[in-house]
Amino acid sequence: MNRTKLLFPAACIIISSMVTAQTTSVTISGRVTDQNKTALPYVNIIFKKEKDTAFVAGTITNEDGRFSLTGIKPDHYILETAISGYDARKQPVFVGSLSEFLEVPAIELVPQQENETKIEEVLVTASRKNEIANQLDKKTYSVADNLSQSGGSVLQSMQNLPGITVQDGKVQLRGNDKVTVLIDGRQTALTGFGSQTGLDNIPSSAIDKIEIINNPSSKYDANGNAGIINIIMKKNKQNGWNGKAGLTMGLGSLWVRKENLPTIRPQYTMTPKINPSLSVNYRKDKVNIFLQADNLYTETLNKNEFVTRTYDDGTVISSQLKRNRNTNFFTTKAGMDWNIDPQNTLTVSGMYGSEKIIDRGDQPFFNGDVSQRLRLWQFLEDELKTTIMGTASYQHKFKEAGHVLNAGFNYTFHREDEKYFYDNYLPASTGTDAFKLLSDEQVFDFNIDYIKPLKYGRIETGIKLRSRSIPANMNFIPGENSVLDVSAGGKADYKEFIPAVYGNYIFENEKWEAELGLRLEYVRIQYDVNPNHPTYKSDGYNYTQPFPNFRLAYKLDERNKLSVFYNRRVDRPNEVDIRIFPKYDDAEIIKVGNPALRPQFTNSIELGYKHNWDNGYVYSALYHRFANGTITRISSIVPGSTLIYALFQNAGRSYNTGLEAIWNQKISGVYSFNVNGNLYRNQIDAFSVLNLYPSPNTFSADRQTAVSGNIKMNHIFHFTKGLDAQFTMVYLAPDIIPQGRIKSRFSMDMGLKKAIQKGKGELFLNASDLLNTMVMKKTIQGMGFAYTSNDYYETQVIRLGYSYKF
Repeated sequence: MNRTKLLFPAACIIISSMVTAQTTSVTISGRVTDQNKTALPYVNIIFKKEKDTAFVAGTITNEDGRFSLTGIKPDHYILETAISGYDARKQPVFVGSLSEFLEVPAIELVPQQENETKIEEVLVTASRKNEIANQLDKKTYSVADNLSQSGGSVLQSMQNLPGITVQDGKVQLRGNDKVTVLIDGRQTALTGFGSQTGLDNIPSSAIDKIEIINNPSSKYDANGNAGIINIIMKKNKQNGWNGKAGLTMGLGSLWVRKENLPTIRPQYTMTPKINPSLSVNYRKDKVNIFLQADNLYTETLNKNEFVTRTYDDGTVISSQLKRNRNTNFFTTKAGMDWNIDPQNTLTVSGMYGSEKIIDRGDQPFFNGDVSQRLRLWQFLEDELKTTIMGTASYQHKFKEAGHVLNAGFNYTFHREDEKYFYDNYLPASTGTDAFKLLSDEQVFDFNIDYIKPLKYGRIETGIKLRSRSIPANMNFIPGENSVLDVSAGGKADYKEFIPAVYGNYIFENEKWEAELGLRLEYVRIQYDVNPNHPTYKSDGYNYTQPFPNFRLAYKLDERNKLSVFYNRRVDRPNEVDIRIFPKYDDAEIIKVGNPALRPQFTNSIELGYKHNWDNGYVYSALYHRFANGTITRISSIVPGSTLIYALFQNAGRSYNTGLEAIWNQKISGVYSFNVNGNLYRNQIDAFSVLNLYPSPNTFSADRQTAVSGNIKMNHIFHFTKGLDAQFTMVYLAPDIIPQGRIKSRFSMDMGLKKAIQKGKGELFLNASDLLNTMVMKKTIQGMGFAYTSNDYYETQVIRLGYSYKF
């Protein structure tokens, strides 16, 4: 429809960009003594720039002779130490970019009568957390800076971030969806313990920052070969009472993009979005109390897929799968930090999440020219997911800054209470399939982590223990003409036990950076099913595997750096991937798990180069991954049936090779931009697998290869009087998917933000997919069939929001 291209025409001339949050912080500490190792209090400590001797920071030592300087930026400095009765000392200090803390070796002052001054070279390392290629290629983005997606879900906020693409509701890094998602550094039930469950429902208003880690170190869990996305929730620590309240209202599906096939219920249009949020914090003396609560209610045209399916015998079927979805996701997190004394802190927190989803869908089936309706399939899905988490963490700080011992315990309870009703209308009869699934997941996590700064870096080590169980029960009541077997229900019990230990050594001097780490994991998985199940039997596996990581970087000069990375990671099947209960994906596509599914092990190497200048930088990376036991979904037809059965299998070897580049540039105080491009080649070798469900059949596939990529351009304006504007353009090239290809996609988003009420208030307006161009177009070649599909799901949303700080 032409009028879609008229939406916000003025927005096309507003150029904006999302920027990487930039902070630099290092804490330098040490101890001053005399020649007899006796502490010297009240010694003057002065930090100056080596280049021009400009004063940077100063302090005095305490009764124990200790000092601490914070907020020091990476550079070359002179550290001056002076007190009456002793010779003053000056020593050069290099502040690097890998560690946040450094304990300067003890400084001994000589009494003046000896008239001797010693000068030692001291290496101090720091952390530039939010710059590309520093601190292990971690990229950190503030959600508040993503103007074009404010007020939506976490998944929507990620769509515009450099290095991330979203396909079929899943996040990809460099063309790979095997991404581990963490919340506050932990795997949680909100995201499926490392998988990507629920990202499209978690409110972005609850999130502070999003971290992207392409090459994780050994301190992270080993799963997720494409990398890690860490979602950091909001938590304020200002003194006294303070907080922030906000409300966002939005509308989506502003008009019908493609008319329904005949005889079905209307598509959702003018869908409302409502997102209130509240953050409250109270800090006094040794106690900090915090509360964050968010509610996201949305109505969404979640799916609107038009499919033409052609079978080998020449039969052509036209269908449409429409899904109107109502979602309400409430999440709240509350807790307390207790600073027992300067060395010891205890934090206790709890989180509660409730996700209510109701889907009402239609799927009519017609002959090829849509002149005759063959059947109508309608469904109601009613899901309630409840998550309760309790966390206790203790930190002991040793006297040296950055020398810490952390211990933590986390308990999670997650309930899935789901009901499904599928009405099958045939010319001569009507039947209803009914399902009820109840699953109660319990997880116990315990970890100890130890960090000790060194003169040339730091040591990290720790242990982690996880026990996880998921008993599930499916009650299935088949209706007339049901295509599922009567034994589709029953019980199943998933049990997971994972102890792990890791060690990590980081080194840096003025020319070299290095990191060497090793994680050793033992994994035991047991999946018990009903012994009377006609197809699947109880299964499981265990392994003890090393997961090394290595990084080496050479600083050509102050503006140029070369880095090389290597790591080995694993992707274990999720419980839902092996779940034995068949489920309708649509009326003629049945999804079912595979208890025989095994882990996928991946080796990754990367060569990176960074060049920076005063107002920007370029970072490029050449990467290659090769995996064994590649996990992929297989779709096939059982002989004598037109139903498509989709289940996961280990397909053998696969490869992902590509080049990624990021250019970040500040043009002026008003305008800056960044461009992110990724060109990659995916390959899955030829394979043959035996599918057991619903009856044994062999599926074979030739080698698949594809060259694809994406490019994003973000621009941002900081106008006067607190007005900011952002404009984002995203192009996704054609790519391969299991047994098929997906065509190119393009979209543009915009956002405006205005500070009001002396900076305490804020108004924003944004719109996604301005031209309504984001359509998922796929072609699939299965065994005995082929189909093409165009999904006109809801992509265009307008939001208006207000927030106030108090």
